[in-house]
Amino acid sequence: MARTLLKFAQDRDAYRAKLREHALRWKVAMLDYCITSNHVHLLLDPAQPGSVSGLMREVAGEFAIAYNRRKQRSNAFWGDNYHATVVEDGRYLWECLCYIELNMARCGVVGHPREWGWLGYQEIMGTRQRYRVLDLERLCWRLRARGVEEVQRNLDQSLREQLAREAFKRESCWTESLAVGSRVFLEELQPRVKSRLETEIVEVTDQTWALKEAATPYGQKTGLKIAAKA
Repeated sequence: MARTLLKFAQDRDAYRAKLREHALRWKVAMLDYCITSNHVHLLLDPAQPGSVSGLMREVAGEFAIAYNRRKQRSNAFWGDNYHATVVEDGRYLWECLCYIELNMARCGVVGHPREWGWLGYQEIMGTRQRYRVLDLERLCWRLRARGVEEVQRNLDQSLREQLAREAFKRESCWTESLAVGSRVFLEELQPRVKSRLETEIVEVTDQTWALKEAATPYGQKTGLKIAAKA
């Protein structure tokens, strides 16, 4: 979504409410989120195949209808389909969560995640209690943490360290890859990934690997990229 269709607080609130409603319906655990004025980052743990696509389809459809009615417009709401990246549990999931949490600081909108009201930070840290979206119990399990207090301590320390050294570099592996994790994890996952292109495993940083679609040779035509892979 390129345009600032979530520019106003009431629209971001409405979108978050739709996420909460349909995440429960599709049995998708929300582990983290960041709703900006022109795009959304979601960290999801689906209970069954197809639930993420169902969730995204219904949220986009119902929100677009309500938005267009309120704004008296009839144009298409979403410019592009969503892209899904599979992330391995543990340290890789933690790195992805911290990357999402720093999104608005990376853009220069806020100095700290606590200053943006449409971010999982407030729920993780316990400052947002009503109408919560996140499944904190599932988040702890996926992170292999002993409890939410451990996650809070680690998140506070990690964000403080990254903000202090201005570690705001954009890492495209989280938003453009098919999967991120250890090489062993990706080698096991690779045969099950559906793609119209060949895939390759590339090293992103030390001990972090990404599964990506191989570059298309010049002049070779391909079909539309499938947005969701599982």
